[in-house]
Amino acid sequence: MYVGDILRNSPHLVTIGSNETVSIAANLMYASNVGAVVVRSVSRSKDAAVIGMFSERDVVAVIAEHGTGGLAMKVAQFISRPLVSCNSQDTLADVEHLMGRHGIRHVPVIDNGRLVGVVSMRDITTAYDEATCAVQAA
Repeated sequence: MYVGDILRNSPHLVTIGSNETVSIAANLMYASNVGAVVVRSVSRSKDAAVIGMFSERDVVAVIAEHGTGGLAMKVAQFISRPLVSCNSQDTLADVEHLMGRHGIRHVPVIDNGRLVGVVSMRDITTAYDEATCAVQAA
């Protein structure tokens, strides 16, 4: 199974500019009901380069390290580099391995330099579960 096979089931893309605050990112994740946002250089414009991911775990780490004052800090200060991404032709097994190796749960999907989605560990687990149920039902 490939990443492109499950992108249709993933929630809409939520992006944030790297110069926006941790507070804005947290509120955006909450309002959008997602566990991570794609970080673009400077603005949310779809033409801006993808430079990282910012997740709920990152929000917790910022508060643990900096207290509530960390909420006013810029998202760019907390994204890891280099960008870990995949493309829609990658297998789910390869992306699952990539996530494990880097200790992450969300990966942006970039095809030909264009952001086309985000795949999460939950998406992969759900896809495996659905495939198993389909085989058992047949």
